[in-house]
Amino acid sequence: MNRTTNKRVRRARRKQGIRKDILGLPDRPRLSVFRSLNHVYAQVIDDLTGKTLAAASTRDKGFAADPATKGAKMNEATAVGKLVAARAKEKGVSKVVFDRNGYLYHGRVKALADGAREAGLQF
Repeated sequence: MNRTTNKRVRRARRKQGIRKDILGLPDRPRLSVFRSLNHVYAQVIDDLTGKTLAAASTRDKGFAADPATKGAKMNEATAVGKLVAARAKEKGVSKVVFDRNGYLYHGRVKALADGAREAGLQF
C-alpha cells in the first residue's frame, strides 16, 4: 500500500468513527466539511430526508469574483464558513452539528468553523 492510499484509508476510518455518533436532524442539521488540495466545501445536511439545505465552496461563482476572499486558503475557508452560515440562516437553520469528515480540527477546517460561528451558527 502506498502512502496516499494509506492516508485515505486512515481518514476513512476516522470518518466512520465520527459519523456513527453524528446525525443531522431537521432541528439540528449536520454541517459537513470537505477540503481538497485547492478548495474547501461545506454543506448543511438533513440526514433524515437526505437533503442538502445550504452549501458553499470556494468554487462558487460569486465567491471567486470577490477580491476580499481571494488569497490565502485560511481566509478563503473563513469566508466559506460565513457564506454557508448566511445561506443556512436564510433557510431558518441556526443550530448545527459539526462534521469534520475525518479531518483534524486544525487549519482550514477550524477556520471554516470559526467563520460559521462568527456569522451566527451555533454548534
